[in-house]
Amino acid sequence: MNVLEFSLLVWIGSFTAGFIGALTGLGGGVVIVPLLTSVFDVDIRYAVGASLVSVIATSLGAASTYIQKGFTNLRLGMFLEVATTAGAIVGALIATHVSVKALTIVLAVVLLYSAYLSQQPKLENLEGESPDSVATYLQLNDSYPTPNGLVFYQVHSVLRGFGVMLLAGVISGLLGIGSGAFKVLAMDQVMRVPFKVSTTTSNFMIGVTAAASAGVYLARGYIDPGLSMPVMLGVLPGAFLGAQVLTKAKTQVLRIIFSLVLVGMAFKMVYNSVAGGL
Repeated sequence: MNVLEFSLLVWIGSFTAGFIGALTGLGGGVVIVPLLTSVFDVDIRYAVGASLVSVIATSLGAASTYIQKGFTNLRLGMFLEVATTAGAIVGALIATHVSVKALTIVLAVVLLYSAYLSQQPKLENLEGESPDSVATYLQLNDSYPTPNGLVFYQVHSVLRGFGVMLLAGVISGLLGIGSGAFKVLAMDQVMRVPFKVSTTTSNFMIGVTAAASAGVYLARGYIDPGLSMPVMLGVLPGAFLGAQVLTKAKTQVLRIIFSLVLVGMAFKMVYNSVAGGL
């Protein structure tokens, strides 16, 4: 395979990853890292470096559309980003001292858990429930547009959500996947934010989280421009397309397909690790 063929195949895979990452809020890195390591035999650390660049591109591509249409909760995203950024720096520092096999196993577990999360029903807001005092103080409650007009919602369990976001940041820095699954988990399941708000706010946040850990990988020499460029050029248009589709589409079928892909990639990476393929 020559350089042109390699770059074209990476671009196609990255475009798909950007589309799915923007549509689901899980981040394109969750597909790109196993794609580069399992299919193209790229060292996982360089794959993570390219993935972090792609995650930033995904966030930039999707966030502008979501903010313009009124889905993203900017105040909530910036508050939770304090936790994820701190966690991302810690995770990136840890990753440079962890074995490749250990990183691969951890990534496989995260993939399986992401597949599980994508199928979980959302806990609806309970009528008559008292508003969260922290959310009220920080003015985190907001609204989002629907075909029937604006729908107002309240944010719950802010401190628990903040703790999950800290873990999400560590996962992002360690594996370079944007940790969108944990961000969506914290907002959708723990804080009971509407799903589309959770995914759009997650997309806004993952770029900041990835940027915090990308600097560490860049300093360590794990970001290869020859690999990162086709990844970024593929992810960015995919993210724009995914952002346009999300505001109108129902994503349940895509979630099922995405879960199957994640499970397949997880088992593939475990097999490669055990067989010494990485």
